[in-house]
Amino acid sequence: MTSSPTGAGRDLRDLPKAHLHLHFTGSMRPATLQELAGERGMRLPRSLTDDIALQVEPTRRGWFRFQRQYDTARAVVDSEQAMRRLLHEAVEDDAAEGSGRLELQVDPTSYAPFVGGITPAVEIVLDQAERSEAATGVSVGIVIAASRTRHPLDARTLARLAARQAGRVIGFGLSNDERRGDTAEFGPAFRIAREAGLLSVPHGGELLGPSHVRDVVEHLHPHRLGHGVRAVEDPQLLDRVVEAGIGLEVCPASNASLGVLQVAEDVPLRTLMAAGAQIALGADDPLLFGSRLLEQYETARRIGLDDAELAGLAASSIRLSAAPEPVRSRLLDGVRDWLGSPAP
Repeated sequence: MTSSPTGAGRDLRDLPKAHLHLHFTGSMRPATLQELAGERGMRLPRSLTDDIALQVEPTRRGWFRFQRQYDTARAVVDSEQAMRRLLHEAVEDDAAEGSGRLELQVDPTSYAPFVGGITPAVEIVLDQAERSEAATGVSVGIVIAASRTRHPLDARTLARLAARQAGRVIGFGLSNDERRGDTAEFGPAFRIAREAGLLSVPHGGELLGPSHVRDVVEHLHPHRLGHGVRAVEDPQLLDRVVEAGIGLEVCPASNASLGVLQVAEDVPLRTLMAAGAQIALGADDPLLFGSRLLEQYETARRIGLDDAELAGLAASSIRLSAAPEPVRSRLLDGVRDWLGSPAP
């Protein structure tokens, strides 16, 4: 076993884990972004090439800055070849960090104009997910996500598409600025997805506080919440989330970059764990936030979590996933083996 990147405890790369909160464009390697931009004669802003994590204030202006950079990066993903490359590299990077299950979130609307529509866009993603799983051994599921910035009827269209592809598509999400749109109006789309057996995995409770978490829980009936960390501000609400068995996809680097926390180490993991929350750490958009999945576990270690607690987080992520039972069992066995191995 190799030594830990942080110099204390077992190597977190060797800890089997599931990655449940990663966005398609946001997973792009910086080198890939620069290569694709160069091929297209696109000039990238320094903020996308300086190897410094994004840092904005938690305001509409801050979100606009984040979204502008995300849209700039997404503009290079203008072909089937680019889509396939991004997905495969995301799976490769997860494999290198000990992730045995990746559930990648994709809004096909953004790529549809380049490949003939949303259905071909989804087909490309699903086909490449199958190929990349075979090549790397990482189990891959896809979450189709709607955007709060578009009409709720658009979300229903995506939900029906996701429902027709249930299997490799494992969930339906809702992303973008939490302050946009009426959460209740997206309820019918999530009903379509749930009736097809898909997981409900909307974002909620990062930029906005407990009232937004409550709204999402009431109207979208999530199996997992993208983020959800602001639930700690209302202990009764947090208890309700825990009692309902709703998992939390906690992304420390995102919280810090978007100004929700001063630094990633301020993430309220201890409070969430003490309340009994089921947690899966995620990297969200490593292209912009400057760190992938492994760093989120290293952040948890810096907070003070010991190896047993880190193994518990990894096991929680696996149980919250939609991985097939053989994959789930294998990964959980690996977590036990990791914790049972000699510490350095």
